[in-house]
Amino acid sequence: MSSNRRHFLKNIAVGSGALAAGLPALAKLTGTSDDEMNQSDVRVQSSQQFNMCGYAAPKIETVRIGVIGLGQRGSEAVERLSYIDGIEIVALCDKYPDRVAASQKTLEKMKRPRAKEFSGEEGWKALCDSPDIDLVYTPTPWHLHTPIAVRAMLNGKHAATEVAAAKTLEECWQLVETSEKTRKHCMMLENCCYDFFELLTLNMARQGMLGEIVHAEGAYIHDLTKDWLFNKNAYADMWRLKENIGHNGNLYPTHGLGPIAQCMNINRGDKFDHLVSMSTNDFTMNAMAKKLAEKDDFFKPYADQPYRGNMNTTLIRSALGKTIMVQHDVSTIRPYSRIHLVSGTKGAAQKWPGPERVAFGHSWIKKEELEDLHKKYSPPIVNHIGKIAKEVGGHGGMDFIMDWRLIDCLRNGLPLDQDVYDAAAWSCLVPLSQRSVAKKSRTVDIPDFTRGAWQKNKPVDLTLNGGATTGVRDIKPDLKM
Repeated sequence: MSSNRRHFLKNIAVGSGALAAGLPALAKLTGTSDDEMNQSDVRVQSSQQFNMCGYAAPKIETVRIGVIGLGQRGSEAVERLSYIDGIEIVALCDKYPDRVAASQKTLEKMKRPRAKEFSGEEGWKALCDSPDIDLVYTPTPWHLHTPIAVRAMLNGKHAATEVAAAKTLEECWQLVETSEKTRKHCMMLENCCYDFFELLTLNMARQGMLGEIVHAEGAYIHDLTKDWLFNKNAYADMWRLKENIGHNGNLYPTHGLGPIAQCMNINRGDKFDHLVSMSTNDFTMNAMAKKLAEKDDFFKPYADQPYRGNMNTTLIRSALGKTIMVQHDVSTIRPYSRIHLVSGTKGAAQKWPGPERVAFGHSWIKKEELEDLHKKYSPPIVNHIGKIAKEVGGHGGMDFIMDWRLIDCLRNGLPLDQDVYDAAAWSCLVPLSQRSVAKKSRTVDIPDFTRGAWQKNKPVDLTLNGGATTGVRDIKPDLKM
């Protein structure tokens, strides 16, 4: 076995085992090391094996899907995917067998055949090795995203993984290099890129309505503490609360970042160059852990842990001199917001906090004018599948638009809207923001995962040319998701 191969497998093992190691191991984790940054610099200088941006994989008439991770996101995905023609859900996997059984009932309700079952700590490995699967769909805890995607691609399968796609810089490179080597897609399931207003602003930016985009802002601001992070029944083994220990930076950047990165043609005409990141202290999480521990011994191990700062603000400068602000706060009382601000030389668009707003001067345009913009600039995918998506559900329909588009691209041999370079570039803020915070907000260079190809890569195709052949089954949903 070559030294590179041993290094590769070692890092996969580290990635899949960190969470299982428990609180003491997590508390020791810090930002990206100097050695990892140096290794990344060497990779940037090497040649691209194959450019996955704009790559059209061979058509798959019926996409055979294996779903790994059947908690809230995974169980919802099984139902959404079941509405789409041209797919078969052939395998289901979760650490807990009862979740697999529940998703089998969903398939039965949706008049789909039973799927093969995989369970246990390493059931995901057997699913990835199974020969009768075309796409591995992964809504698992974060630490498994990269190991599953890499194993799936090495076994000849396309990979679709929940956000973020990677936790470390090494994992980002594993995804890129494996996708290039195998010529298998690795798409991060960033559903916010398919929200109706985000799609509107993307097309407006593409059509020049906002002029030259100068600055953009995105965020994930969502108080998860009481109902989710500290809820014993929310996340299996309290994995998401554990992720907030020993990791001080932006742990969840892509919901806000993905849509604005597409508006700014990141990796397709521009690229992230460097960032600085700053976090507040923790003013709520340790206090909540202590309060809960007074009444419930279950929470005692979570008291006096090094929780990340409540608010993280990361600033990015692009190669073309444009700026992006991304924020993360899931632990203070504040209304939900992804911010989504796109500011150009001719206009600006903003949502979160609502309502949706567009301006071409000093004031926001009137509601009637905004409605006219929706009619004129909503891209074809909204007009084609938007109404059905709202009926099926999934964060107002954007989840279903994302799933349908992914399947339609695979069935028609079209390039995906999000490729592995997007997955890596958007996800690398997780470790690099931590590095900057740990070094008193010093500048951190962002790797060029395209290795220079960003200068010639084409922007995301907003047409449905060559596709839109995938239907939706006429089964009425019992519940909105």
